[in-house]
Amino acid sequence: MAQQIGYSKKVMEHFMNPKNVGTMDDADGHGKVGNPICGDLMEIFIKVKDDKIEDIRFQTFGCGSAIATSSMVSEMAKGMRLDEAMKITRNDVADELDGLPPVKMHCSNLAADALHEAIKDFKRKKGEIVEEEEKPAGHTCEHNHNHCDTC
Repeated sequence: MAQQIGYSKKVMEHFMNPKNVGTMDDADGHGKVGNPICGDLMEIFIKVKDDKIEDIRFQTFGCGSAIATSSMVSEMAKGMRLDEAMKITRNDVADELDGLPPVKMHCSNLAADALHEAIKDFKRKKGEIVEEEEKPAGHTCEHNHNHCDTC
């Protein structure tokens, strides 16, 4: 028997009527992440002014949760200072959506990661040094690190 997944009203709203959908040809930063296991792919484009995210767009190929989390993270980050947007976590995204089923939490992880990658891309283009996060000592995982709770 298939497992039934319950979604909050906010998840359904952001899935059925996603905000900030599209691309941006003149983006200041672009982040692209994917999970080869589930097939989700997310891209986030940002326009930055005075160290704040002035505009944000996303394109997502994936399940309803992936679309909803991309929409929510775009709404959360719009108008935010870059350093604050870098602090958005997958749990923040899930909380704003009134929760996600545990089997779908990886979707909010991808949305936050795509945002972080767009900000890092912007900082790289400006010549700012961006230190890459390191895996914990001795850690190995068999899949994409965007999906791993330890990474």
